[in-house]
Amino acid sequence: MPMAKFSFDKLKALINPSKNPDLTVAEEFQRQNLPTLWLLGKTGAGKSTLLQAITGNSAIEVGNGFQPCTLTAMSYDFPESLPLIRFLDTRGLGEADYDPSADIAELAKSGNAVVVIMKVDEQEQSAVESALKKIHKKSDIKHLLLIHTAVLSLDGADRRHAMQANEHKVANIWGKNFASVGVDFVVEDGEIYNYDSLLSELAKLLPVLGLLAEHKEHATVEERNFHQCEKEVLWYAGTAAASDLIPVVGLVSVPAVQAKMLHSLANQYGVEWNKKTFGEIISTLGSSFALQYSLKLASRQVIKIIPVYGQTVGAVAAAAMSFGTTYGLGRAASYYLYRKSKGEPVSAPDMQALYKEALMKGKRASGYEKT
Repeated sequence: MPMAKFSFDKLKALINPSKNPDLTVAEEFQRQNLPTLWLLGKTGAGKSTLLQAITGNSAIEVGNGFQPCTLTAMSYDFPESLPLIRFLDTRGLGEADYDPSADIAELAKSGNAVVVIMKVDEQEQSAVESALKKIHKKSDIKHLLLIHTAVLSLDGADRRHAMQANEHKVANIWGKNFASVGVDFVVEDGEIYNYDSLLSELAKLLPVLGLLAEHKEHATVEERNFHQCEKEVLWYAGTAAASDLIPVVGLVSVPAVQAKMLHSLANQYGVEWNKKTFGEIISTLGSSFALQYSLKLASRQVIKIIPVYGQTVGAVAAAAMSFGTTYGLGRAASYYLYRKSKGEPVSAPDMQALYKEALMKGKRASGYEKT
């Protein structure tokens, strides 16, 4: 098949270039444009505890991992070393002489969604309501999640009435287009109360958070090994997607990001990275993968050049596909490298199925694709 062979050879040159391109611009663009959740709540409402639950980092407190981004607001990137998500925290709500207007004006430029945190047994929320009014008026943020914390402190009807009262406060400002969930961070039998519902609602705001914070059982040792690498694979996917928002840049940056990812994974699995290893991974994925990869990467860059449409719809579609392709490639390569490190045979059908499943999973998790 001449066409398949041509695409395979072209793909090898794309993803495994002889030169190591400078990806500083792509990585910096990704860091500057991290999907962002804006946490809004009074001191003691449970913001730090919420982040501890999501990230698994029990040491998270103000001053530990948080960085100033305005005079009183703080930001926290997760994961810290290879960030994919940013949390913003407006401090000082309810404190005397604190006016959050300046913070709100600055943070409104970067927030993707607002997470309002209210203790279920604390009905005095005037400072939060005031800040939320300013956010609703001064920003383009559309998505909001209300989290009721400490729900186990009340029982039955008292809990329902308290939650309804808080929801009424938010609805008076934001309208009815928001979700709410009740949680308690008192651990029972090793589980946070209503954690799965919390994660489900957060993942609707930022889909990649569902993959980062998911607590899951692994059926095989190979799956458990991939889980150890998954955050890094997601970071590479995020970098590839962010760079593909820029016209033309993705044609070079996306394959280069994927090349760095494959090299890093090989090192982690203790497999020598060379042209033979790379060729085996790509060939096991099949000639149809090579053909579609080459053609779709080029076509996405052409579409992005189209005025207006290319810089909006075209760029977003390109970013979703680049995220999915990178995540899929990382998942399939991890399977291959694990089997190779153990001297076990690699099943091409299994590897191709893993790639296809992870590709779709990655596109959904990117946040760029509407599901």
